[in-house]
Amino acid sequence: MRIVSLVGNRPQFVKAAPLCIALRAQGEEVLVHSGQHYDPELADLFFDELGIPTPDHALEVGPGTPVQQVATIMERFEQVLRDESPDAVLVYGDTTTSLAGALTAAQCAIPLAHVEAGLRSFDRSMPEERNRVVTDHLSDVLLVPTEQAIENLAAEGITRGVHLVGDVMFDASRIFAPLAEGRAAAATHGLTPGEYLLVTIHRAAATDTPEALDATVEVLSSLGVPAIFPVHPRTRAKLEAGGRWDALQDVPGLILAPPIGYVDFMSLLMTSRAVVTDSGGVQKEAYFHGVPCVTVRDTTEWVETVAGGFNVLTGMDAAAVQAALAHLSMPAERPPYYGDGHAADAIARALIAELD
Repeated sequence: MRIVSLVGNRPQFVKAAPLCIALRAQGEEVLVHSGQHYDPELADLFFDELGIPTPDHALEVGPGTPVQQVATIMERFEQVLRDESPDAVLVYGDTTTSLAGALTAAQCAIPLAHVEAGLRSFDRSMPEERNRVVTDHLSDVLLVPTEQAIENLAAEGITRGVHLVGDVMFDASRIFAPLAEGRAAAATHGLTPGEYLLVTIHRAAATDTPEALDATVEVLSSLGVPAIFPVHPRTRAKLEAGGRWDALQDVPGLILAPPIGYVDFMSLLMTSRAVVTDSGGVQKEAYFHGVPCVTVRDTTEWVETVAGGFNVLTGMDAAAVQAALAHLSMPAERPPYYGDGHAADAIARALIAELD
């Protein structure tokens, strides 16, 4: 079995860490980095920290609009596929890199496997939703994390090649949690465990219009308790270009930090009072570690966390966020929504079953 795996951003690097090990134990893996996250703070940091193998190919797509990035990735990835002749292409999640990889594999008539298939927020205004829907409909092997994802695919007529494997990010969380517990990242930033919020905001819906930026700044300015906000380079660029960055410098208790490595981020999350985020991956990470989550979106693909009372959707609305933070709760038991922490091995077995 010879697999070409394509990664391009932070969540994909995290998912690749356990999956690279599982794939290489069963066959050959060729790792390709698109360069969608081209800032060393978001790429090299994670490869080094998580022990991910050095990519065999770097496409170096760099900055650009999503359309420009898709076109560049496709052009460069096609040549990689011609040279490597894999049995299948594997893509992760719902990014520009995922979409470009799926389209390229389809045009090259190479079987496509999709990790995190079947997720739906049912909000087509989100580029991530469009990316994941197209990728699923081009895929031959659909590696789904939850029962709900199977139902979503069946509703769209996709029933063949579907495998319930669990969530590979849960694998990473299980593997790296012991390291995170020893980091004491909160103390490094002068924070008291249990008394601060961890904030992440990066999506286009929160940053790409003046109105969105105003709402984001209002939320950040009204948290009312100590909070640490590791700022994504794209988010900072949007805040600076929109003239809002300086307004955040004087918000009492708000720490604007540079991007933080995965293990230190996990350490901060594990000892936080709650997480405020627009990230799908961080919603799950909060659930894995029993930390309440406030999601500043109107929809989520991780519906189990909301239905179970572990996550609250508020939109980017300061009053709704304050209300959610004032009534935080965490159910005593966390059902195994996302498998047993061994999704990478299940993925490798599913690929062997489909490709051999």
